[in-house]
Amino acid sequence: MRKLLGLAVFMALACGSAVAEPFPTRFVTMVVPFAPGGSTDVIARIVADGMSEDLGQRIIIENVAGAGGTTGSIRVMRSGADGYTILAGHMGTHASAYSLYSKVRYDPRSDFLPIGLAASAPIVVFARKDLAADNLKDFIKYLKDNGERVKVGHNGIGSNAHLTCLLLASLLEAKPTEVAYRGNAPLMNDLMAGQIDYSCDQVLTVAPQVEGGTIKAIVTAAPSRSNVLPKVATTVEAGLPAYQVDAWTALFAPAGTPVEIADRLNQALVKALDNPNVVKRLTDLGAIVPPRDQRSRSFLKSLVETDVKRWADVITKANVKID
Repeated sequence: MRKLLGLAVFMALACGSAVAEPFPTRFVTMVVPFAPGGSTDVIARIVADGMSEDLGQRIIIENVAGAGGTTGSIRVMRSGADGYTILAGHMGTHASAYSLYSKVRYDPRSDFLPIGLAASAPIVVFARKDLAADNLKDFIKYLKDNGERVKVGHNGIGSNAHLTCLLLASLLEAKPTEVAYRGNAPLMNDLMAGQIDYSCDQVLTVAPQVEGGTIKAIVTAAPSRSNVLPKVATTVEAGLPAYQVDAWTALFAPAGTPVEIADRLNQALVKALDNPNVVKRLTDLGAIVPPRDQRSRSFLKSLVETDVKRWADVITKANVKID
């Protein structure tokens, strides 16, 4: 009887130990809902490296591109809510997509559990290098004087370039002619060739060409200057403070993921963003590392709710929809 009792106690302790084993016990998959090499992909890989050190398990990147990032987002939403599949979403997938796609199959506010904000990148308004405007005041005058003859390029309906340029045109009450491209490379080629006049995109995409002198930056849509484009004035300095927008990247888990697991992933993210190597890699790109008070799960929840409404207003006003 004593032997049987001892065996039962041993088995109970063993089972209890297995249950209490801390998360994670194996690798974590981080889905990037875009092709490799883009800004979201690069940020995700940098942050994943830092988080892996703290978690003691490797975070593997899986690129699942399509439908403006919604394909990969749905893949994560439908995965097991156990913390082993998470998403690197952004302003598009978790704010504008909700209003932009008429048949979007998820609500970013309720179908995902926020983990934390990873990085952000201010939007830059940039133009062909021979455009008759070097600052925001002259740029606005150029738009007003030329009306629909002005051509604004973007890399697809619903892209950051499209929506942030829409917001700018709305604030300025301008009506330039839109020219859509299949990607950033052909847009830049036509801009440098003078086929279009301007565009808007995040600093990570624009800075190399501005520094190379092939295009010009008009203004940065942020309260402070970018460390990679320090000579470019902000919209606050230039007199248009209402135009402040950045392309943020954040981590999400499927709804239903245990809170303690989401908290553990957030802890790893916070530590990664304190890692000097991670900080350097992000800031060298022109990304902004969120301060401590913007790294919480509650902050990201509030950001998503605010941006869903903000972009719904812009998209509704512009009457833009994707079936």
